[in-house]
Amino acid sequence: MKDFKTYILELCEKKEGTEVEFKSAKGGFPGSFWETYSAFANTRGGVIVLGVSEKNGIFTPDGLTEEQVGKYKKAFTDCAHNKGKVSCSLLMERDVIDGDCDGNKVIVFVIPRASYDMRPVYINGNPNNTYKRDHEGDYICTQAEISRMYADADILAQPVDGKILKNYSLASDLDDTTIRQYRQLFALRHEGHPWNDLDDMEFLKRIEGYKVDRETGEEGFTLAALLMFGNELAIRDAVPHYFVDYREKLSSDPRIRYTDRVYPDGTWVPNIFQFYSRVYPKLSQALPTPFKLVGDVRQDETLAHEALREAFCNCLIHCQYRMLEGVVIERYQDRLYFSNPGTMLISPEDFLEGGHSICRNGILQKMFIAIGRGEHMGSGADTINKGWETNDWPDLEIKEHFGKNDDRVELTLWLQKGSVESRVEMEESRVESRVEIEVGRVETRDRIKKEMKEFPSITLKEIADKLNLSVKTIEKAVSKMVADGEVVHDGPRKGGVWKVLK
Repeated sequence: MKDFKTYILELCEKKEGTEVEFKSAKGGFPGSFWETYSAFANTRGGVIVLGVSEKNGIFTPDGLTEEQVGKYKKAFTDCAHNKGKVSCSLLMERDVIDGDCDGNKVIVFVIPRASYDMRPVYINGNPNNTYKRDHEGDYICTQAEISRMYADADILAQPVDGKILKNYSLASDLDDTTIRQYRQLFALRHEGHPWNDLDDMEFLKRIEGYKVDRETGEEGFTLAALLMFGNELAIRDAVPHYFVDYREKLSSDPRIRYTDRVYPDGTWVPNIFQFYSRVYPKLSQALPTPFKLVGDVRQDETLAHEALREAFCNCLIHCQYRMLEGVVIERYQDRLYFSNPGTMLISPEDFLEGGHSICRNGILQKMFIAIGRGEHMGSGADTINKGWETNDWPDLEIKEHFGKNDDRVELTLWLQKGSVESRVEMEESRVESRVEIEVGRVETRDRIKKEMKEFPSITLKEIADKLNLSVKTIEKAVSKMVADGEVVHDGPRKGGVWKVLK
């Protein structure tokens, strides 16, 4: 390890943010330490520097003594192993480092990201005291966020998409055309398979689209069946915020927003199978297809096509469909972008290393594999990077975005050696994509109107805080609502009131 002073100075260069926190310990071991411990553990991990305070980029050491350092390390160890204080102990001895920086004693705690089966990490013996980290600091999680962590922790015993749904029927809630098309693909891949002779209900049972809980006797269609084969109304009844969106942005003309788009517009059945079937051909047009004969048959598939299927299917099977935002796929001249709500169940480092596989929606994964889509799912980045290497394209980029109720996983496949400018543009488009999703939602507008009716003098920042959305999202949504004649602001900018017109 580099010398301690250099290490501390490098942390100061990063300043406080998503992965670094400075805390004063003048008055004793800070109680807020454990909120940050929980927040780092439930997001991507981080470093807590004890004995230094930071304000406006100015760092002030506490001047801790050797005696205080020993006292604080003991206080940490005692609390870390007390489940009444924190739900699990994550640090090993090597993760607690103390040293001297220009005569000032400092303690560094390296908090690892908790594994999916240890989350939520909470404090004071109460799961309601669960925190997460975003760029603004530590924030307490909502009940929905906590419930999703518990569901992920139990993923091996009960996949999220294995939930049995009540009061859904084959005739009224599943799409006949989708089932027929899926079965045709299954039959082509598994010629002579005994399942090909079954009726639709029996076939769905075999692929876990319909299950019976042997302990309770409860039976019904699984969430996986509804997502894969359901009609729009049935899906939205089970997953109110379900949304899938493909955007093609191939024009250099700023007046052209999209050159193509596929989203639930009422002209097609927007289940996952139909979304994949419509979008994959559009994405594959971005890949070169060299002329090649295998025997006397033209071979149009390349390793890059296999990689593309892997990336697309991974986006769909690892998605947390019960969150506010939806799946977003975008095609640009120089890249393909995949984004799904939810966090990764393994770290990005483990994903890039390969050989690790934990799937949030295990039944959906099996359904795709059964028709030859995403054959190597779970292989990490290996399959994707191997396919991309054949065209001398860069390795994939993967990023987790943590926010208040809008956790997302974002994967980018570059179609050429991306310039610095295009990567900056990509980051801006990511933010814009998240904003566009919320602005377009009827639910978002209704929630804004509800706040305006109840609190006419409310500010846009206050609305953003209440709805756990960014100020930019609220500003853009309200601007559109004003333009559409839904709301109006009466009076001066400061001190006026909102009126809901429709």
